Amino acid sequence: MTAIAVQDTAKVHRVLPAFPTVILDQLRVLLSDFTPDAIKLGMLASDDVCIQVELALREYRGGVPLVIDPVLASSGGTSLLERRAWARLVGLCSGATLVTPNLPEAHALTKIDVSTQEGAQTAATLFVSEFGAHAVLLKGGHRDGPPDDLLATRSGATISFEWLRGERIDCGPVHGTGCALSAAITAELARGRSLGEAVRSARGFVARGLARALRRGRGAAFLSPDADADP
Repeated sequence: MTAIAVQDTAKVHRVLPAFPTVILDQLRVLLSDFTPDAIKLGMLASDDVCIQVELALREYRGGVPLVIDPVLASSGGTSLLERRAWARLVGLCSGATLVTPNLPEAHALTKIDVSTQEGAQTAATLFVSEFGAHAVLLKGGHRDGPPDDLLATRSGATISFEWLRGERIDCGPVHGTGCALSAAITAELARGRSLGEAVRSARGFVARGLARALRRGRGAAFLSPDADADP
């Protein structure tokens, strides 16, 4: 746990970062006990938390897939990572198996207009060529029109782009879709799937969850994937 969020279905009201050295202690204890099959980073809340996570990952050289969801703010606009930590988050991307920014996050971290296909590919190139990630999945849910995602992968000096077509599902606002997608990708990588297979399977998992979205409370709905389906 990196932070406690005071939230309901309508908004995130407050974020309280966990004590940084406790986070480091948690990671050291867990990583010395067993070898994970994959690692995912999500909301990191503060620069101090980022420092401790960075230290733990530096100490642990397990060579397992690392997925980073660069969470900057909630859908309602509440900050989930203080501004001074953005550069450190970019530093964590170096060597990551996959980074999964949405369009606002990609724009904030690269300063590139990602509203066009050309701009999205330029930003994705920056993530892999300058930030050092092996691949980036630029999520298109905030785009007007079809929510196509862009998967950019690096092989040596070559960067390949693949547009993954999406379908807009009329279900209103849904809570946590980006987090669910990155978590599902991480789970598939932990099962030994290739990156391409993991991304496609996870996108299907989230699409099914959106189609079955469950509304509780006054705000956004929740993903409700078919529990009997293979994720």
